[in-house]
Amino acid sequence: MKIFNTTSPCIPEKHYMVDLSSRLAQIKDMVDAGQYFVINRARQYGKTTTLFALKKFLKDSYVVLSLDFQGISSGGFRTEESFVKAFCRMLLARSNEYIPEDIASKLRDYGERQGNEALLDELFVTLLRWCKESDKPVVLMIDEVDSATNNQVFLDFLAQLRDSYINRDTAGNPTFQSVILAGVTDIKNLRRKIRPEEAHRFNSPWNIAADFKIDMSFSADEIAGMLHEYETDHGTGMNVKAVAQEIYNFTSGYPFLVSRICQLIDREKMPWTVSGVGEAVGMMIDDRSLLFESLMNKVKENDELSKLLQKILFVGDEVAYNRYITTIDDAEMYGFIKKDGKKVAIFNRIFETLLYDFYLLSQSMDAIFQKGINEKSRFVIDGHLQMEVLLERFIVTFDDLYGEHSAKNSKNLRGKKTEDVDTEETFDEEEGRRRFLLFVRAVINGTGNYYIEARTRSQTRIDVVIDYLGEQFVVELKIWRGNAYNERGEEQLAAYLDDFHLKKGYMLSYNFNKIKTQGIRHIKLGDRELVEAIV
Repeated sequence: MKIFNTTSPCIPEKHYMVDLSSRLAQIKDMVDAGQYFVINRARQYGKTTTLFALKKFLKDSYVVLSLDFQGISSGGFRTEESFVKAFCRMLLARSNEYIPEDIASKLRDYGERQGNEALLDELFVTLLRWCKESDKPVVLMIDEVDSATNNQVFLDFLAQLRDSYINRDTAGNPTFQSVILAGVTDIKNLRRKIRPEEAHRFNSPWNIAADFKIDMSFSADEIAGMLHEYETDHGTGMNVKAVAQEIYNFTSGYPFLVSRICQLIDREKMPWTVSGVGEAVGMMIDDRSLLFESLMNKVKENDELSKLLQKILFVGDEVAYNRYITTIDDAEMYGFIKKDGKKVAIFNRIFETLLYDFYLLSQSMDAIFQKGINEKSRFVIDGHLQMEVLLERFIVTFDDLYGEHSAKNSKNLRGKKTEDVDTEETFDEEEGRRRFLLFVRAVINGTGNYYIEARTRSQTRIDVVIDYLGEQFVVELKIWRGNAYNERGEEQLAAYLDDFHLKKGYMLSYNFNKIKTQGIRHIKLGDRELVEAIV
């Protein structure tokens, strides 16, 4: 029986997986055209699985040499000689069945030489001779090129490939039909890693590479195809289309996340329902996966990246997409963001929640977070989140912490002196959202999750969507700026409810007027009910 796999290349005979045939056909078109290119995608984006499948897909037409630079130790990249030896040993070990004996003898000689006698140019003479004599065109695929990107010897290796490519096109000399490199790091960034001076930042010996624009994320229909196969084997009775769409809604088709959600539902015997997907997402976010740890390490190590992400998450600024800005290029390369029209957006709901948790829980000693932890038991009855009760207690908690002059005290929430700024300039929707999310996260931690829905189908801004054991709660946050403004907020929330097919929604209004009525009020708008909490 097949299983869902997240720890190694997926194999169709062993694992439930998305059908890759259309992508493989597109890649083969590039190979047929003799193109050299890089499959540059974030970690666990299906690069290795794609190369594994591509080798089988091309084998009738090409000799395919498939290498993995992760198998070469750091010492193998220290000098040209050590690299040539390591490269030859790996080539012989992984592709021996394809190599003619006279060529294999040469490679063994290079791999065993002593001293400083193994040179790149000599290796390439032998490789190009092989390409000339081979009955089929030769394709070279190298995975995990990140293992080499801090080393000058790898640049020299790329330069040799580039030289043979140019000679093929200008003089008709034999060389590889196609060279495919795969890794997280964009090859054009190699000079930036090795020689950080501005003048050399984007220079690379790999300027011959064709753009690789094939979408490697999974569509909802492709996820549904994988689930149809699982349903045929297991007969769960799931609504395949609805479950696939919900998985896509959370992941935006990020391959590892898609497989991991399915794996958790299957392993933990969760229901194959929309609510089961939400439950699996909550469990996954709480896991210390290698992908999540890698992402968070990038945030910790890169202050400019962290500032960009916080600007998108908390300030709500629209950041224009421009790959020539290093921070935006890095954020996209690592998988944090994607291009959304002419601006950038966090790649998916899961990464957004992960980042919110990271930034919010760094404030876990905040008093409002501790209050949420202390009172969380009163907000869940028979497995149902009591959102109205939660809002009532948030009002009391906020008032208790910041006193009856909460407007004045709120000026210090960002560390600003009370005499420096006006209240509305200091305490805006983004700060209100931050405080509310701290309280909510303390309550739903480990069971539910939340995300900030940037757009609904009506293309308008929404605030917080909370998932708790299959139930969704939409909460719009506002600063009170008069009745007319608030009424527009009520109409906006009603429109959000239509988008989410809900009849009840919630609004949290921060009102710093001296004359106000705190508490909960219920508003009827046709057949919908809005619950407004006024702080």
